[in-house]
Amino acid sequence: MASQQIRVIGKKRKSHQEILGAPAVKGISITNASTDVVTDFIHLIISTTKQEVKDPFYVLDSGKIVTLMDKWNHSLPTVKPFYAVKCNPEPALLGILASLGANFDCASKAEIEAVLALGVSPDRIVFANPCKSESHIKYAATVGVNLTTFDSIDEVEKMREIHPKCGLLMRIKAPEDEGARCPLGDKYGALPEEYITLLEAANAANLTVHGVSFHVGSGATHSRAYRAAIAEAKAIFNTAATLGMAKMHILDIGGGFTAGLQFDDAAITIKKALKTYFSDDQDLMLISEPGRFFAEKAFTLVTNIIGKRVRGQLREYYISDGIYGSMNCLVHDHATLTAKPLAYTSNPDNPNCAGVKTHTSTVFGPTCDAFDTLLTNYQLPDLKVNDWLVWSDMGAYTASTGSSFNGFNTSAIPTYIAYSILN
Repeated sequence: MASQQIRVIGKKRKSHQEILGAPAVKGISITNASTDVVTDFIHLIISTTKQEVKDPFYVLDSGKIVTLMDKWNHSLPTVKPFYAVKCNPEPALLGILASLGANFDCASKAEIEAVLALGVSPDRIVFANPCKSESHIKYAATVGVNLTTFDSIDEVEKMREIHPKCGLLMRIKAPEDEGARCPLGDKYGALPEEYITLLEAANAANLTVHGVSFHVGSGATHSRAYRAAIAEAKAIFNTAATLGMAKMHILDIGGGFTAGLQFDDAAITIKKALKTYFSDDQDLMLISEPGRFFAEKAFTLVTNIIGKRVRGQLREYYISDGIYGSMNCLVHDHATLTAKPLAYTSNPDNPNCAGVKTHTSTVFGPTCDAFDTLLTNYQLPDLKVNDWLVWSDMGAYTASTGSSFNGFNTSAIPTYIAYSILN
């Protein structure tokens, strides 16, 4: 990971000091800024690193993380966020979230190790994978991660044999998930006809089922999906009580949140549903597994133009990252990408290309696969090799799901840290 730097804009506040002391963000330098922090910081990186090979890099705006945490705490004050590490495991991001009070949703031994390495207590981790390798369960038992999800009898048996002290959350399939960008119900989640069998199996194995977990799908667009799932969870709480099981006290409402109006709608729906179905449960612990809500808009990717071809009126550009790297989100996450030019080579007096004529363009990634095509029929100015393209909202399921195909290693892309504060 590259050396990290922070540029600060606006007045300092308590959260800023918390960021400076966060794990994986220590030993940084601070520079005051008087313009847009991320754009200005990108210029600083490009002008001062003097990369002989102009590699791609990320800028993480830690100020946005603070703002998003404030938004979460205001909109869903009773719901504790367990950040989904799979979305983006950047150590600095994990450290910032830990310093702001977030807990963590881990799905593997490696993710648990990454969180524990920051000094986070294991009781701030939920092992939110309904189907775990035995070796990963053994590791969780060794380090004291004592809460996990399940949706099958086989998983109950594994937990009984390997980690009998672990508390369970029964993962159910959300009744509605068709509005999600990436539905999950076909792979995970118990069906209604399986509820009683699973509860009885866990009870017979002397395992405590603390509550219910669901996930309406990543990038959910229909807030009503949360209401239907919360209603279903209440029915399971009641079923467990009729079976004579220990009183359930945890409801995990999963993830699927995106920052913006959709989150506002979801928060309203969730609070209304909780009031309708759980108003009589004063001991209920509410948790959630947001990933893209915190990560997506906080990261900006900057790529270098490494090649160009002109065919008539069409401009074709080749850049230093692509669909087998950060832009795999085009395929796996159904993302829509936008690029802005930084023409330091072709137009140093106007690098943002304000008012400059644009041309129909295609943007390719660096690999030798023709599938590695990122933008078509896209309007860009007439750029040159060694100019840059800037891609916003690149924090969710980008670097975390890339590969090293053709020798281009996504995990090696450095992350620099900025800190913007709204005045």
